[in-house]
This record gives sequence, C-alpha cells and structure tokens, in this order.
Amino acid sequence: MSHDSSGRLVWNHSTHISGLIPVLERLISHTGVQTVTPGVISRAKGHRPKLQLKVSVPICGGFKVIARQGKTVQEVFIVTDLNRKKLEDAIAQSLQR
Repeated sequence: MSHDSSGRLVWNHSTHISGLIPVLERLISHTGVQTVTPGVISRAKGHRPKLQLKVSVPICGGFKVIARQGKTVQEVFIVTDLNRKKLEDAIAQSLQR
C-alpha cells in the first residue's frame, strides 16, 4: 500500500456517520482511489453495532458503497480504478484501525 498518491475526500454534506470520516481518510491513501464523496444519510431497519462499509453497485468510474452504523445508513461514492475485490480489500484495511 503506497501513501504517495493521495485521493480526495469531498465534503458536500455536513453530517456523517460517527467514525466514518477517519475510515474514508485512510481509504483515500490507497493507490487507485481518486475521489471519495459521502452522500445522503438515511435511517434503516435493523441495527449494526459496528461501522460497516459494503460495496453496493458499480457507478461510472467507480462504486457506490453503503456505510452503516446503528440504524443510520450513508451512501459513499468512490471514484477508483480498483476492481470490486481490491476496493473491498482496501475498505477492510481502512476499517481495521
């Protein structure tokens, strides 16, 4: 994992799931991750005690990821040239710290 080509974290919402921003800041340090944009926050059924990020669907130039914690869900848009598996690995590493 190289830290020399850092991606960009775009702030276009004032509210974020607790603990999400540090994870996204680690994620943008992964090679191949260009832009990470947290999106809309909503409520969900069920409860996730720990922050989870799940790759959802491909979007133009990357993937939509769903972040969940507690009953809160937030979309995160990631522009990357990583494939789904490599992005999932990068997310897993970013969640570990």
